[in-house]
Parts: sequence; structure tokens; C-alpha cells
Amino acid sequence: MSTIRSAFLLATAAVTLSACDEPAPRYRKNQAPAPAAAGPPPAPAERAGPVAWDDARQAFVMNGRPMKAARLFTFDNSTEGWTAGGGVVLKPAKGGGLSIANFAADPILLSPKGLAIDGAHNPLVVIRLTRLAPGAAWSGAIFYLNAAHGPTEQFHGKPADRKDPAVNETVTLVYDMSQLTAGGRDWTNSTIDQLRFDTDDAGGGKFLIRQIAVTDNPAVAAPP
Repeated sequence: MSTIRSAFLLATAAVTLSACDEPAPRYRKNQAPAPAAAGPPPAPAERAGPVAWDDARQAFVMNGRPMKAARLFTFDNSTEGWTAGGGVVLKPAKGGGLSIANFAADPILLSPKGLAIDGAHNPLVVIRLTRLAPGAAWSGAIFYLNAAHGPTEQFHGKPADRKDPAVNETVTLVYDMSQLTAGGRDWTNSTIDQLRFDTDDAGGGKFLIRQIAVTDNPAVAAPP
């Protein structure tokens, strides 16, 4: 028995020594895959419409024809007298455009007074903008002031395209102020003193207002 026991102990010792010569197994903890490198942000998309901005001409065009603007605001290095209520007007962006950030209910953007626009010959308001941040429900209404009234609900226009601008989407909004639902021909019978533009119905939204124009309508004959 002692001989058998000795042989067993020698065999066990040999196995133990052999195991000590083996390298310890390596174990890796589960790791999340490395995030993919961030690419450049997507370029803002521009929604197609009947009116577009022609940068070379520095004018809006309809069906390839430039529109004659009684007033054109491009906000190159200046707010051009526009102010905000319920929001803040930021410095014009590099390359033009007016940045606005809304923080209160019913934020508005006001033009300077004294525009003296002949409504009969300039029935269209055109606004090109990019939404930079989401906000409340989209309004997109244009109000105006003349010698007879202020910016009341009866005298306002809505764009032909009512779809809410998406974040990073550029849209050109066209308002035919000769076709007011409630105000009839008040615009075309007036000299327009000031404009008011409503973006969202509450705070949170941010926009880049690229150009605003009050223009003729090249699609119809101008009134005499």
C-alpha cells in the first residue's frame, strides 16, 4: 500500500507542477463598442416652393423672374431695425440672417415703423427662414399696421405652405396679402406702416431669419 500511495503522490505532484507551468487564462470584461466618430452635422435642407432666393441677384425669384421688392431685409451685419417681443434678437449670423430665440408666450418679431409700403402694388410678403430648435405650435402669421388699425386678428395673413418648418429645414414662406380671409382688400387699399411676424405660439423655438421682402407679384399684372 505504501508503494502505491507513494506512486500516487508522485503523480499528483507532477500534475501540479505541470499546471503551474501553464500561463493563467486571460479574461476580458464585457465592453461596449467604441462609438463611431461623429461626422459633420447634416446640411440644412431647403423646402421647394414657388418662390426661391437667388443669391447672385440678391432677390427673390418666382418662375425664374426676379421680384421687385418695395422693402428687402437681408440682415447683413445689422438687425435693420427689427425687434422681438417675448424673445431676443441675436446678432446677425455670419453671412447674413437674424437669429431669434423665443422664451415667452406668443413671441413676435416687429419691423421698424415707417415702411410706407404701397399695398396695391406690393401684395406679397416673403420670408425665408431656418428653424434652429423645436418650439411650441407653429403659427407663421403676418400682421400689419396702417393708419386705420394695429395688428389685430382681423387683419393678418397665413402662408400658402402651412407646414411647420422642421429643425434645420429652410423654408420660403409666401403670403398673398391681397387675399385676406377676413380683412378683404384692406392691405391693397392701404399704405403699410409696420409688419409683425409670429413664429411659434410659445417659447423654446429658435430661428434664423434669412431674408424678408414685401414685393410685387410677377404672376399677375400690376394694378394701374
